[in-house]
Parts: sequence; structure tokens; C-alpha cells
Amino acid sequence: MKALWFRLSGVVRFGIALLACGSAANASGLDSTYTKIQLQNCTQVETASDEGTFGGAWTCPGYQGQDVYVAEGDLRMFVSFGPFAADEPAAGQTLPNFNTVNETLEWRLRHGEAFATILRWFPSLDDGSSTGSVLIVTQLRPGGGTCQIAMVDAQANKNANAMVRRAADTLAGQFDCTQQPQILGNPGILRW
Repeated sequence: MKALWFRLSGVVRFGIALLACGSAANASGLDSTYTKIQLQNCTQVETASDEGTFGGAWTCPGYQGQDVYVAEGDLRMFVSFGPFAADEPAAGQTLPNFNTVNETLEWRLRHGEAFATILRWFPSLDDGSSTGSVLIVTQLRPGGGTCQIAMVDAQANKNANAMVRRAADTLAGQFDCTQQPQILGNPGILRW
């Protein structure tokens, strides 16, 4: 009976510890929510160019009605956010290699307000037959402050998701968009 009580009390202590962790996360007000980037559900705002180097641009629905601007040019994607997303620094940022983006977009929230996004990009690798996986954090500061602030090679870093969330939570809102995004952890394919 004593052994059973000890095991049960351990389970209760573990449950209390989990609740305490959840309370600490809620106390900071940090959370995530997700939306999808599906071009078939977006509004095309620019069409492809005749020369074939510009594939078009779309405005997609984001968290709480925020615009998500997605463009493709020279086989590279560009993603920006906000009411004037096409004019933000993020609209001109991409990876050097040909790339595509994942459809799942993570929005980092503080007390329900979006302050950053995390998106997985798939750059082509030098062999041309495979792709890498890079997580990019973009801070949301309309009026010239929406830009990429951090990136992590998700294949070279085991804890890539935790790294980009920490970067979003600590850097977003104060990052200088005239600077290059920070490359975090093992740079992997991000050595350029």
C-alpha cells in the first residue's frame, strides 16, 4: 500500500509540475497559432511577367485578417506581412538558392497580438536534386520594420523549432531591418 501511495503521489507531483509550467507560459502571454498559405485561396495582385522571371504576387489571409504577401521571382519566394506588405523590407528578402515555402505559417503571439512569424523555406541544394529546410523568423512592425530577423538550418540543428521561437520572442520588435538576419546555431547550408 505504501508503494502504491508513493507512485500515486509521484504522479500528482508530476501533474502539479506540468500545471506550474503551463502557468509560467501563460504568465508570459506567449503563444502560437497557425494559418495556411494556399495560393488557390489568395487574391492575385500581380501577374507573371512576359520574360518569365516574375511568377506573380498574391495577398493571402493571415491571423486576425493580417495580409500575407507572397511573391515569386526567379524561382525564389518572397513573403511579407501587413497592410503595406509589398513595401516592407521582408518583401525583398529571400534565400540565395532557388526556393519554395511551406504552407503552414506560425504566428508568435504576445497576449493575443501577433509580433512575429515563423515559416519553413525549402532552398534547393547544390546538387539540384534535393532541398534543405530553413526556418525564418520575420518581425511584424508595419511602417518599414517588417523584415526577416533570424534563420536556422532545420536539418543541421536538432532543436531548430525552439531556437526560432526563442529568437522571435527576444528579438522581434527591436531588430534593425538594415541588418542581415541572424543565423542561429550550426549554420549548415546557411554559410554564404
